[in-house]
Amino acid sequence: MQLAASCSANQMQLLEPMHIESLNSPAAGSEMYELISELFPICRSNTGEGVRETLRILQQRIPLAIHEVLSGTRVFDWEVPQEWNIHDAYIKDASGKRIVDFRQSNLHVVNGSMPIQARLTWSELKPHLTTLPEHLDWIPYRTCFFEKRWGFCLSHARFLELEQQGEAEYEVCIDSRLEDGSLTYGELLLRGEVDEEVLISTHVCHPSLANDNLSGIAVATQLACHLEKLDRRLSYRFLFIPATIGAVTWLCLNESELGNIKHGMILSVVGDSGASTYRRTRHGDAEIDRAVEHVLKHSDDKSTLLDFEPFGYDQRQFCSPGINLPVGCLMRTPDQQYPEYHTSADNLDFVRPECLADSWAKCVRVTDVLEHNRTYLNCKPKCEPRLGPSGLYHAFDGVADWAALQRATLWVLNLSDGEHSLLEIAERSELSFSFIKQGAALLKEHGFLTELKADAANCPLPATSELSATC
Repeated sequence: MQLAASCSANQMQLLEPMHIESLNSPAAGSEMYELISELFPICRSNTGEGVRETLRILQQRIPLAIHEVLSGTRVFDWEVPQEWNIHDAYIKDASGKRIVDFRQSNLHVVNGSMPIQARLTWSELKPHLTTLPEHLDWIPYRTCFFEKRWGFCLSHARFLELEQQGEAEYEVCIDSRLEDGSLTYGELLLRGEVDEEVLISTHVCHPSLANDNLSGIAVATQLACHLEKLDRRLSYRFLFIPATIGAVTWLCLNESELGNIKHGMILSVVGDSGASTYRRTRHGDAEIDRAVEHVLKHSDDKSTLLDFEPFGYDQRQFCSPGINLPVGCLMRTPDQQYPEYHTSADNLDFVRPECLADSWAKCVRVTDVLEHNRTYLNCKPKCEPRLGPSGLYHAFDGVADWAALQRATLWVLNLSDGEHSLLEIAERSELSFSFIKQGAALLKEHGFLTELKADAANCPLPATSELSATC
């Protein structure tokens, strides 16, 4: 929405208090894509130096605190695992040539593999190899976090080449370490005027997979950069954690602080070209659910809303019955529903800057709804007040869609009875929250509204005789 040049600076601030007029800019998409490109080569796991290196790079953009939790620490029914790190890995043929090379793709090693240095025949080696027969040139991503074994992943085309060579001998090396250390996670709390928190969580444990989940890391980082610059009513807590064990660990260590979390979102696989998908919280109708649904409804593209299910990403931890936080999950194409998922095809060509920018813009709009979803009282509730003498109508001059803003203003006046929030008014009117928010700001500016919690006592309803005198 653009205003004519005659619109005052004060009115501009009222109409766009979160400064979201520049969303979807190419610059935002490019910045996120550059971050993904920088992080892509790093071999991450659920513990280890890859996670630390990733978080140190994020610290260059946001004031992230890095926490370490010692191996063996009890966290609910789990235990913080030993730390896994890898230096190198390969399979060499008889000539000494690396035919499978960790340095070319860290997906070549089953993540969490035990160390090995041996010479094996093809028959001995083959049970330790994983391929994707349906995609000849792709390398799968596999893990063995809770099993003491080792393995390699390779393209099925390379596997067939080796198969044709018969019972040859190969040199196998995985230079890895599994030892006591710590689990590492990043956390950033942006404090607002109130302690009420919005939780944004994303997982940082996958190696070179661009969409899953460097896209979530990039969008969360960009969102934190955006919110850090604003005057905030709410507080925002960002978590960059290993999947499952990271969420379990953080929840166990911070159980006494969970009461402040009123809204939450997990960001994952948000960089592909599919339409946005949102999985609701365990509650199903939490404010975050309604805020996301409203933003997606008023976006230009198609989107999908899914009900909560107790699997997939860390919703199952944050929404477990003993925790029961209102945390939803924002995605584009959901996990396991695109063929590139957990393969080498989830690369830098698979994510797109414009899709990253679109996901980020939707996140900003969701936070804008949460920031400005207030409940008001109409100071002149008996019949429709005269808006002209107050000068309010002049605020519509030059507004591109002044009719929608005028309708929003009337909806806000009618439903501001102390029982309807602005989001509820937007839902009922089927107008975008931005119009409802702007209408409410103008009405409050001109003395027609008062915020229910903040200063309801300062706006007593006028007596009937006073109303009659002004009619």
